[in-house]
Amino acid sequence: MPAAQATKVRAAPAARTLIWLQGLGGLVGFALLLEIVPRIGIISPDYLPPFSTIMIALFKEMTTATFWTALGDTLEAWAIGLVIAVVAGVVIGIAIGSSRLLRSLTHSTIEFLRPIPSVALIPLAVLLFGSQIQSTLVLVVYASFWQVLIQVLYGVQDVDPVARETARSYGLGTWAQIRYVTWPTTLPYLMTGIRLAAAVALILAITSEVAIDTHGLGKEISDTESGGAVAIMYAYVIVAGIIGVIVNLGARALERRVLAWHPSVRLDAAEAGA
Repeated sequence: MPAAQATKVRAAPAARTLIWLQGLGGLVGFALLLEIVPRIGIISPDYLPPFSTIMIALFKEMTTATFWTALGDTLEAWAIGLVIAVVAGVVIGIAIGSSRLLRSLTHSTIEFLRPIPSVALIPLAVLLFGSQIQSTLVLVVYASFWQVLIQVLYGVQDVDPVARETARSYGLGTWAQIRYVTWPTTLPYLMTGIRLAAAVALILAITSEVAIDTHGLGKEISDTESGGAVAIMYAYVIVAGIIGVIVNLGARALERRVLAWHPSVRLDAAEAGA
């Protein structure tokens, strides 16, 4: 191995380690700020307990069945809603994107429905399903679906017309064109959509639990706030934040793994090792 290439290989882990250390330093600084601010009286500990108090409350709460049940309920609603949104977004996106007529017929409808906030559907969800997981799924799927659909539409429209015509000239059928021409071009867009949808799905899952009172972390946040258990409330908020970080890191890792063949991922890897 050439000396320059070997140096880049050794530098890549060092660069990633530095990024991780910088991120960790930011979290430690934020934790220190949360510890100091209430102790010096800038904010009353009644409204914002010190970080150490919040963590003690979190560790105590983690020994209860309530905590793990709430965590499981939130993750269940998040995962089911995300899967439904991704499958629907891919199927509908490829169907619409592959047809000029469908694109024309649905463009105005999509632009009308997409900006509607999911929380506006809370009355409808409650009316249909009450305080059940289905109500949460309505909001999660609606919000996440658009993230996937729009990205898939962009991906299908980005297919090289020459490649599409070449596939047709070789007699490839519809499914073969989707598999060998449309799908490789659309996949990077889809992974971006999945990454965005995963974060949005988590936000809406917890939001709906707070607003609709369905079981999960959001309900525990609402109940502990109403009961005056402020430290436990912040503990659940921190758990929600940790889950969000894990979801984002997992989505990025999946994106890099699925798109290992893509030039953009190879370029990022090369730059990391530079």
